[in-house]
Amino acid sequence: MMRLMVELFQRPMSMMTMGIQGQLLEVTVVGCQKLKDTEWFSRQDPYVVLEYSGARHQTRTCTDGGKSAVFQEKFMFTLFEGIKDLKVAVWNSNTLSTDDFIGNATIQLQKVLSQGYDDCTWTLQTKTGRYAGEVRLILHYAGAKSQHHVSAPSAPPFAPQVPHYSAPPSPSPYSSPPYSGPSLYPQVQYSQPQSAYPPASAYPPQPYGYPPPPSTSAYPLGPSAYPPPPPSSTYPPPPYPPQPSPYYPQGPYPGQYPPPPY
Repeated sequence: MMRLMVELFQRPMSMMTMGIQGQLLEVTVVGCQKLKDTEWFSRQDPYVVLEYSGARHQTRTCTDGGKSAVFQEKFMFTLFEGIKDLKVAVWNSNTLSTDDFIGNATIQLQKVLSQGYDDCTWTLQTKTGRYAGEVRLILHYAGAKSQHHVSAPSAPPFAPQVPHYSAPPSPSPYSSPPYSGPSLYPQVQYSQPQSAYPPASAYPPQPYGYPPPPSTSAYPLGPSAYPPPPPSSTYPPPPYPPQPSPYYPQGPYPGQYPPPPY
């Protein structure tokens, strides 16, 4: 039983790679990002190298690409049975010295061989296993479409639905007919009162208990009982020099100026 289960599990994997001998694999190098910088004073010039089963392809050098380089180059590889990985490496181009290694990665081809398409970004590593950036590749394999044909299930036959009609419900023997006699409550007629302003008084007007006040004052205005004040000035004026006052005594030398010496 266990052997049968292992064979059933391995059969789809063998069908994925069956017939890849001599088929073409299309690889598009889109670009790199977050690359490790190998230059100290200038911008690095990266390029990408692809290798599959001894076949090797190299992109152009992206001058002054720095940590982000764009290539958009396409390459074709011939597939071989049993080889299911693609090696990629990124280098920095130097003029006066050897090129600097930035990082590499190994790409598995199971997805592109089974589905025919793979667009992913792979992580690059240095020789010591440290992070060195990312590279984006787009893989195409046309043989996957001819090997796998998945037919969609057919739709069930159409059967029109016939509406079902039910008979009207029979009247219940316990329900009473509606009352159709005269109303049990007396109807009250309400008349709307007419508005009147000002409102009329229900009582006759009563006379005042006190006579109205006289129109003129009860006290006549007669002559004043007090004599008028004396005038502020008299005419003719008093004689000059003024007469001696009986209230103040005269000095020892009346009428002499200057006074005699002592």
